[in-house]
Amino acid sequence: MTSMLRKTVLGIAGVAFAGGVFAGPVAAHADVTPVAGTTAVAVQADKPDTSKLIPHGVQGAQSRIDLNGEQVASVKAIISATKKAGMDERAAVVAIATSLQESKLENLGHLGDRNDHDSQGLFQQRPSSGWGTVEQITDPEYSTLAFLKGLKQVDGWQDMPLTKAAQTVQVSAYPDHYAQWEQQAADLVTQHWNS
Repeated sequence: MTSMLRKTVLGIAGVAFAGGVFAGPVAAHADVTPVAGTTAVAVQADKPDTSKLIPHGVQGAQSRIDLNGEQVASVKAIISATKKAGMDERAAVVAIATSLQESKLENLGHLGDRNDHDSQGLFQQRPSSGWGTVEQITDPEYSTLAFLKGLKQVDGWQDMPLTKAAQTVQVSAYPDHYAQWEQQAADLVTQHWNS
């Protein structure tokens, strides 16, 4: 935890001595000692505002799954692509909730008889529907950017309940299923947005 806090703090503020104040990890940690005559000041990354992540409150019963390393990597890839697209934390919540519903955050290839048509990747996008090639839609960054491009085209998506925004992009046979993942998606964005 100490090294994670240090990386977060140093990545944001760096280490600086200004006016006798040490800007860096909290001095309470055993491996950090402020310079004599200075005061340790904690600098922490701002967590996303929950009211912005879930502006309408969660709708319906919520589901939650434990994530493995691959799934956490998918969360981070979605957040990175969201930032690359110039979109905010709410867009990341919508994208992560959508991927939780579509693939449980697993970058799925073709599933044979268990496959839904030719759906693949984190968002179960279909090459035959114009989402891109198999190679593209199984690339987490590409598939996220494609999903977000569709989301940007939804007029007023920011003011919609998550499930309606996601459904407008995905056109699922189960349009209300996205809502069940909103809380976990918001928790994941809170946890990983600044990591």
